[in-house]
Amino acid sequence: MNRLLDHFLIYGVFGWCAEILWTASHDFMTGSRVDPVDPSVKVPLTPLERWRLCGSTYLWMFPLYGAGGLLFEPLHDALRRHPWPLRGLTWTVLIFLVEYASGRALRRLTGRCPWDYTYARANVHGLIRLDYAPVWFAFGLLLELVHDALNGVART
Repeated sequence: MNRLLDHFLIYGVFGWCAEILWTASHDFMTGSRVDPVDPSVKVPLTPLERWRLCGSTYLWMFPLYGAGGLLFEPLHDALRRHPWPLRGLTWTVLIFLVEYASGRALRRLTGRCPWDYTYARANVHGLIRLDYAPVWFAFGLLLELVHDALNGVART
């Protein structure tokens, strides 16, 4: 396979795995999950269901994570020498923009966005959650490590 396709596939799988870990951890910690029929409803979990640690994602997310990772690679190279707080803030803003734009596009294409944050207080049109800023900050910095590993760049 070529480098571009390899990176796309790795970012897609990495994103899927991260999302499954996130949703399983979130459901375990909160004791509830989003109702698959009505995402604005939270369904309480039994103690046994919490310990099953069932995470979830959407098939739509694979190409979004794959393309997003590729999109951010040149930006990472350009930002590499900047301090990590500035890079993390940059990733947060860019991830919010990609999440919002892709959610809006999916809503137009399919009639519904696979994720629905309307239940959250700090949501923007149900497509992004501003209270997830620290998560995206850390995730963006983590993607830098993935990018460097893919390119064989040693970190100092």
